[in-house]
Amino acid sequence: MASSPCANSNFDSGLEIKTRSVEQTLIPLVSQITTLINHKDKPKKSERTLTAIHRVGQAVSVAVGRFVAVGEAIATENQELKDEMGQACFEARRAGDAIAQLTDVGSPLSCQSDGRVTVFSDRTGMVKAARLLLSSVTKVLVLADRIVIKQIITSRNKVLVTLDHLERVSTFQEFVQIFSQFGNEMVEFAHLTGDRQNDLKDEKKKARMAAARAVLEKCTMMLLTASKTCLRHPDCESARINKDAVFHRMRCALEQVIEIVTEARSCGENRVLPASIYNGIKDFKSSVECLRESLYSLSPQSVGSQLEALVERTEDFTDSAYTSHEQRQAILGLCQLARQDTQQLVHAWVEAQSAHAKEATEDMEVAILKTCQSVSDLRRELHKVAVGRASELLKVHGEQLPLRALKAAGAEGNLEAVAEYSRKLTEQKEQLVETCRLLCHVSGTEPLEITCIHAEETFHVIGPQIISAAQTLALHPSSKIAKENLEVFCEAWESQLCDMALLLREINDVFEGDKRPYLSLPRPGKHSANLKTAKAVKLDAEEQTSMAKLGLELRLLSSDMDTEVEKWEEPEHDIVRQSQSLASMAYNMYLFTRGEGLLKTTLDLFHQAEVLSEEGLQLCSSLRTFSAQFQLVDEERSEVMTEMEKLLALCQQLQMGAKTPVQGKTATFQKVDSSIQTTRSILTVVLSLLPFCNKLNRKYKSERNSLVSPQDWRERRDAATPVKEEGALKNTNGFGVKSLEQHMAGLNLLESK
Repeated sequence: MASSPCANSNFDSGLEIKTRSVEQTLIPLVSQITTLINHKDKPKKSERTLTAIHRVGQAVSVAVGRFVAVGEAIATENQELKDEMGQACFEARRAGDAIAQLTDVGSPLSCQSDGRVTVFSDRTGMVKAARLLLSSVTKVLVLADRIVIKQIITSRNKVLVTLDHLERVSTFQEFVQIFSQFGNEMVEFAHLTGDRQNDLKDEKKKARMAAARAVLEKCTMMLLTASKTCLRHPDCESARINKDAVFHRMRCALEQVIEIVTEARSCGENRVLPASIYNGIKDFKSSVECLRESLYSLSPQSVGSQLEALVERTEDFTDSAYTSHEQRQAILGLCQLARQDTQQLVHAWVEAQSAHAKEATEDMEVAILKTCQSVSDLRRELHKVAVGRASELLKVHGEQLPLRALKAAGAEGNLEAVAEYSRKLTEQKEQLVETCRLLCHVSGTEPLEITCIHAEETFHVIGPQIISAAQTLALHPSSKIAKENLEVFCEAWESQLCDMALLLREINDVFEGDKRPYLSLPRPGKHSANLKTAKAVKLDAEEQTSMAKLGLELRLLSSDMDTEVEKWEEPEHDIVRQSQSLASMAYNMYLFTRGEGLLKTTLDLFHQAEVLSEEGLQLCSSLRTFSAQFQLVDEERSEVMTEMEKLLALCQQLQMGAKTPVQGKTATFQKVDSSIQTTRSILTVVLSLLPFCNKLNRKYKSERNSLVSPQDWRERRDAATPVKEEGALKNTNGFGVKSLEQHMAGLNLLESK
């Protein structure tokens, strides 16, 4: 038998795919190659099968030819990549030709009689050719991606050069000319880095990129007004300090962008950031729960040390001057409880080891549950303290009293008043900085941790900049540009407070997503009938994108249900309790579509769907009992019965679907899609029933209470009138290209100011 054209090749790029665009480009190729490799090995090959294989093979070969032509053109334009790109293109073309040859199967008779090497006679050769093609195409794509990185670096370098020129200008005319060029370069840099941010697969890098670009957006306007102020008042020390701080922060942000795209590390990046308490608790619980699998994988001392390191981190809360005595005592008490539970666990663990037990004893199991519960309670208390303080600060600082006072004092030229209100603003800044640090401990995800750090750094930097801008205005109270400059820095402070409010909401969302499942997730030994027939997998990036819209609809419905049940006067009513449980589980499923929360795999999701269906069936029973208490008119009864029957059918459908085993990626994804769609329908029906049931419940209560006292009935009715509160926050974070272009449009007003 003749050897395959790629039989001796062991080319392997070993490259990690870091961007979504490269990943998405590879998906069609992977699909076609999978079709070729996974053909059925039947003794008889039909004409239709042979034609299909030949067509797919030729399509792959033609596509590779076009792809390689583009790669070779890139190599010609970029000499530094010529050798590597040339080798990768050569290997890709060779693999494409090999696949074309192996799939040139002809007719059923000829492929068996003429001795040609085909996909049927040399399956190993096809696998090797496919592997070579994937690795070489991946390398071409990754090398092409270097061009994008090079463009970003080149753009950054142009911005830095112009930034240096801007810093040294001495006249308005020169400044206008150079800032115009700078603005155009920043717009280009914004487009390039925005595309890169959206393309990154790593959520941590994406969050760091977003933070750096937010700094650049806000600093662009600050740079404009700070430079104008310095030009107008060249001998003013506070104006120079103000301007220097902006230039320094811009250079740091530009450097951070380059570190992210090139994966370089600066000296500052090498410092180890303090580990968050959330991650410490997660790691500690993981270590403790691992004892169920193996009693001898860890030492008792290591678990004790892990807890003490965790407790030590809580000192950021207990040592804070802004933590109340009651909060401090609660945290210390929970730390002590965690120590006691861990000591009991270690005691039971040592006894089990002494008895040469092969698995966790009953005493150990109880101690494991108690230890995990105590550290979860500690996390809940820390979250409550951090979020409570942040909410309180946002309420207080929302009035912007020190900022307004600084503006007024500066405009009056009152240096003493500026100094007094600067001290108050500094105190606020320190409170906000510390609160951001506490939020970082309980944020729950790495991207949110990075956002907390960014908020902390922003408050830390902008506070002194506002003070220097106010000092400049106080020294030159008639200066319009000094007044405008102070206004810009105050707006940046207010913008960061808005961003902090959004951050707080996201941290709460993550916490609720982690907290709610404990009441609804199936326990070991329950709902496990199909554990061995299903494989636990995670949704990939493409599947998450497909599920995004459906997941969002689920999120909105669960939020609407929470709002609806809050209108009930009896929070312990069975209908309220069961509806809240459904909303909580639906929220977990929404987090799953985003790759977040405690539902990590499709198996977790199907278990959650099964539990949700059971809760829905119990709600059906409660609704039937509830409606039987009332004398409904025929039209109302018919409508309610129709909705209840619909709910019953949907819950049964969800239950059957969750229990039905599936095999294969496509079937699993279809089952995920079906489960979430059915859950959405269940929530829609429940949402239509809740207002009507609430109305009946109130009517029943009012009729019953009217027998006691009409006056009492009126008072209760008035007290039960729901008050609707509305509030909206705009997300001002991100690198707004339009805002940069607006800066450019206002340049013709520069000299007049």
